[in-house]
Amino acid sequence: MSRKGHRPSQSPTGRPRFWGRHAVTAALSNPDRVVRRIWCTREAAEPLSLPASMPVEYMQAADLARLVPSDAPHQGLVIEVEPLDDIWLGDLLIQGKDSNRPLIILDQVTDPHNVGAIMRSAAAFDALGIITQDRHAPPESGSLAKSASGTLEIVPWVRVVNLARALDEISDAGYWRIGLTGATEQTLDSALSNGKIAIVLGAEGEGMRRNVMEHCDVLARLPISPQVESLNVSNAAAIALYAASVKRAV
Repeated sequence: MSRKGHRPSQSPTGRPRFWGRHAVTAALSNPDRVVRRIWCTREAAEPLSLPASMPVEYMQAADLARLVPSDAPHQGLVIEVEPLDDIWLGDLLIQGKDSNRPLIILDQVTDPHNVGAIMRSAAAFDALGIITQDRHAPPESGSLAKSASGTLEIVPWVRVVNLARALDEISDAGYWRIGLTGATEQTLDSALSNGKIAIVLGAEGEGMRRNVMEHCDVLARLPISPQVESLNVSNAAAIALYAASVKRAV
């Protein structure tokens, strides 16, 4: 039974619920996404082209708010979806065989807002995809989809059992693996190469685990002011992706 005052981010069936215009319209536009039902205000639904077969329930905004976590900005749109099908690492590496699009690898980054924001940056800087563990990583959720602002539907997300083994496979595919950490003197700009780049980031606080560090080709840091101990992992990912895009353009 739900706690008093709790509002769900998923349905009683266990399916995720997404909310907000960007997350909802992107999901509706994704041919690989199965949308089971939609709750919406008539005003929010008016510009949408909803399939005739989709169950639609029109509600007032205040009633929609009861379907999502407290204070979630639903913008008159809430949907129930099936999670996307799994993507295999080998398939993703084949897709990137003839390009220098970077990869993002996240070691135990569990905050859905951070993963969603990283996904948005990955889309902005044309990353090939992001890779996380199947455990110690957030599931698809409304919070993650909202933070990703629609990019959950377009950025490939690979979940692996063992991150160290995945890094070996990534190396075999020709990627230069850069682990971001503050505990090194080499800066990111000197660690970047013109070839395939895989950027590895750890959770805030703990950072990358030792075994993951040992499967990187080089460790590098962002040259931030000593007045600041570290950056949020999503900010660090955005900066690293920008630096990689500049290097590719040279």
